[in-house]
Formats: sequence, structure tokens, C-alpha cells
Amino acid sequence: MTSRKPDEPLARNSRLRLVRPRSLATARRAVTTRRTRPAPRPPEGTPPRAELARQARHVLADAVRIARWAAVEGGARTAPRTGPGAVPPQERAAAALDLTPGQVRAGWDRARLAGLVELHGDTARPGWRLHAWDRDDSAVLRGWVALFDAWSLVHPAPEGVAPSAVAEVVEALPQVLSLLQLSQGPVLVPALLDLLGQRVEELRGERCEVPAPEQAPETPAEDGAHGLPALLDWALEGLAAVGALTLDLGAGERHATLTPLGNWAVWVKLEQICVAAQSPAGNIEQSAGDMLRGCARLTPGPARDEYRAWLAARTLSSAVAELLAVARGEDALLRGLAFEALRVVGAPAEAEVRATVAEPSLRPYALLWLAEYEGADPDDAQEVLTREEATWLWVDTAAAVADHGESALLVRHLDSAVQGTVPALLDEIRAVGHPRTVQVLVALAAAHPDPALAKAVRRAAFQVHTGGA
Repeated sequence: MTSRKPDEPLARNSRLRLVRPRSLATARRAVTTRRTRPAPRPPEGTPPRAELARQARHVLADAVRIARWAAVEGGARTAPRTGPGAVPPQERAAAALDLTPGQVRAGWDRARLAGLVELHGDTARPGWRLHAWDRDDSAVLRGWVALFDAWSLVHPAPEGVAPSAVAEVVEALPQVLSLLQLSQGPVLVPALLDLLGQRVEELRGERCEVPAPEQAPETPAEDGAHGLPALLDWALEGLAAVGALTLDLGAGERHATLTPLGNWAVWVKLEQICVAAQSPAGNIEQSAGDMLRGCARLTPGPARDEYRAWLAARTLSSAVAELLAVARGEDALLRGLAFEALRVVGAPAEAEVRATVAEPSLRPYALLWLAEYEGADPDDAQEVLTREEATWLWVDTAAAVADHGESALLVRHLDSAVQGTVPALLDEIRAVGHPRTVQVLVALAAAHPDPALAKAVRRAAFQVHTGGA
């Protein structure tokens, strides 16, 4: 048997297995300790999931018909709206489906908000939920919940009302929904109005909105051209339009009652908030960075529940901005987890994520996020990365493991590299210029049990540190 000379480059005996990179999974395993907790049960009287899904399918029946018509009749660049290019007239869809143009517009909006269709520029594509609609009750319920969350987009606010007043009502409405859910029956609209007014005042107090001395204090009911009563009517009608509640006239006064779907959705959101609030780090009250640190030790399913609860307590725009600010930081593990949380956000985060493609440190994560958002299988999404981007991501993940994980995991991380040999990996690592390259190589050299490989890695680290070839 021949021995390798000291100066001879490391050869194919240091071959790496060519496997699909699973960077985030590798980083998460660095800190994961499995936890189990029993799944919470919905309130007594809640219909089975199959019945809830049947009701959701009924609410979204027109949206599904329109989405399927667009997919079959118009192809990938079709949306039932008027406009230039490939967009067909509403009348064509209305005639084909025996609907009015107004119903087509409303159904198309619902289909888009429920994830039945996805818009990419001027291109409309069937969403994955549309493909799973007839066989996957969970996909149906998630689609309906997405529509429920977007109720204020489905039902435009009254004209002449200040946007700030509309925003206050949207922010305060979860309190109203909680009362309806806890009441387990009809609640008179005046009682809901009292609660809404109190919550709006609380929100203003939290923002320290103090009127100027020369101005008289403004009551919530006097805001805008219509005031809170009209805005509450708008909100209740919007929620009724998506199937979350019913509005009825009884004993001379209107009352609102959650539907089984609405009752279940409010319970789910309250449960998510309670779970997050009871977590060791109290994640719902934390900043994005602290929340992600608290979720790092959770397995993916419970972590997603935490993300949803944290997001539910904030406006989406501020939450997305906060998550991206964490992603731009120095902690590579939090960078990956921030994009996992952004996957839970979904469509509302698309524009902000797409803008980060120009940032080298976020580009690989953003490209993977966009590929999965556009329908790519997570196992195949890596194909959108160039060799250099995949290598940069490998180093970034190795930095997360080095900071938070064990030596054995860092050694195993070698198997996820796209390069076939250690020398090729080292050459390309040096070329991508990741700021943590030296630290990663030093940690890998210290951890690897093969003396020859460890020596080669240490040499590479020295060369990067000194700027040598």
C-alpha cells in the first residue's frame, strides 16, 4: 500500500457523498431536543374536521370553480379580470360558469386569498391547495383560514373613513371574536360595539396618543365619517361574507353568532397564542430574535405553531420587517429560522423576500423561499441555487452548527456539500468569500477524526486568514 506524501493534495479517498443539501434541518439538529405535548382538543360541540372541511368547501365553492376554469381554459397566464395581454374578460368566465361579473370578481379574489391560485407578476398559476382540494381536508381548512385572516380585503371598508380608523378596528377585532367564541351563542351588536370601543381606546393608550391641549378628546365613536358603529357593521358583514359568522335580527336588535367554522378558527388562534405564551421563553411577548431562539430547540411542527402565534399578535408588515432584520444579523441559525417563519407568513411576505435577493447574505435563503412559494418541492428547491450560492449556504449552515451544535454534527455536515471531494469543497469555500469561512474551517479541522483531512482543512483556514492562494 502506498502512502500519500505530505505535500500531495488530498485525493478521492476523501470523497464526499453527493446528497441533497438540507441546510436548515442540519442547523436545527444542532440545538434540537425533542419535546412532546398532547394535541389540544377543540371545544365540546365542535364538528369533526371532515365536517368543517365540507363547510369550508361550500363557502369557497365559487372560488374553486373560477380557479379551475382559469387553470383549464386560460392556462398558466390566465386570470378572470379585464386588462391587456393574456387576461381574459370577466364576461367570458361569467358566461362559462353561469355567474355574474361581480361574482367572478369576488370569487377570483377569494381564490387568490385562499391560495387556490398564485399570482407571479402577470402570471396566474393553480395553487397547491387547488390540486389537493378534493382529497385533503387540512389543505381546505388552511385555505379557508387564510381567507378568514384576509376578511378586511374581501369586504372593502366604507368610503370616507380614515385609514387609521379602519386599521384600529381591524387590530381590535380579535377581542370581539374572542367574546363571540366564549359566549357560545348569539351576542347583541350593541354589546360588541361597547367592547370594540373599549379596545380601541386601549390601543390608543398603548400608543400614547395624547391629544393637543387645544383639542377636545376624541371618542372612538366620533372617528371618521361614519364612526365605530358603521365600522363594526362593516367588520361583521365582512366576516359573514367569508362564512365566519351570521348576522340576524332578533327581538328588534341585531345579533351576531359565530358559525362552526368561525368558532373553530377563533379557538385555533387562541390556542396558538396560549401555547406560545406558555412556552419557556414566553415567545409571543418576545422580539423576533428572542422568539426564534426560543423556537430553535423545537421540532418543526411545534415551531411553526409558535411562529403563527407570534405573527398573530403583530401586524404582518412589522413582523416581516423584524424577521428580515434578524436574518441580516450575524447568527446564521437565526437567519435560517427567520426564513422558516417567513414561510408561515406566505404571500404577504413575497415582495419583501424578493427584494432581499440582491443581498448576498440572504440571497440563497430568499431564492429557496421563492422557489417553494412558487410550487417547487422542498427537496428540489435547491436546484435554483448556483454552485456558488449552494456553497455559500453550506458555509453559513456550518457556521450555525459551529456556534450552536456538536462536533459530530459538523463532521456529518460534510456529507451535504455539493462538491465531490474535500479539495474541491475547500477551493470553492475560499472562492465564495463567506465572512465566517476561517472560523468554520478551524472548527471543522478541530472536529474531524481524520488527521490528514483535518490538516488539509487547517491549511485552508490559514490560507484564507493570510490571504494566500
